[in-house]
Amino acid sequence: MEIIPAIDIIEGKAVRLSKGDYTQKKVYNENPLEVALQFEDAGLKRLHLVDLDGAKAGRVANWKVLENIAGKTGLIIDFSGGISSEKDVQITFDSGAAYAAVGSMAVKKPVVFQDWLTAFGVEKFILGADVLDEKIMIKGWTEATEINIFNFLKHYRTKGLQQFFCTDISKDGLLQGSADDLYKKILDEVEDLKLIASGGVSSLQDLESLQAIGCHGAIVGKAIYEGRISLKDLARFNNL
Repeated sequence: MEIIPAIDIIEGKAVRLSKGDYTQKKVYNENPLEVALQFEDAGLKRLHLVDLDGAKAGRVANWKVLENIAGKTGLIIDFSGGISSEKDVQITFDSGAAYAAVGSMAVKKPVVFQDWLTAFGVEKFILGADVLDEKIMIKGWTEATEINIFNFLKHYRTKGLQQFFCTDISKDGLLQGSADDLYKKILDEVEDLKLIASGGVSSLQDLESLQAIGCHGAIVGKAIYEGRISLKDLARFNNL
């Protein structure tokens, strides 16, 4: 299972939110590159970089942070937040992201999203699914839908997408454990997908549980920043 540390960006700074609430923001580092370099120095290979300003505005905003980290580390970066036009996709890749992680557009404008898959290559995209009570949430978790997570994932699996982020919003940023039951259900119902768990990871035991379930990867954010899991522990887990 891949360990993918997360950096969330607001106004160019590394922050974390609780349950997606922009009013519950904590700044961890004024310079996200410093954080990314710490991850790389610990032996981690990937990075989940989230443009929270972009998610709220509906357009990529913090691409310079992406460019800086991509240019000064060897991390494999997926970038998300505000990718809503072909120009945003182009900026994402031009700035050094290996993957564009897309959620809202896959829900609201599936025809446009399909055009991106064709134009840039389906292997360049990760589908992001933010979930509350098994229903998809979009626009930086600010807008509810009636779309069932299982049907959503099955549909896009048939389009050739393989990697899927799934965040249980009720767990995110609370350090109370991940949504194991939801992930088990997804893996039971949707065949042959690389599921990346996100939200709630608070300990190495949580990671061991996700690995046992069969998750392809796990995003770890607040647990690192709050000292619940050390970078040495993550690197060791990655090498097991």
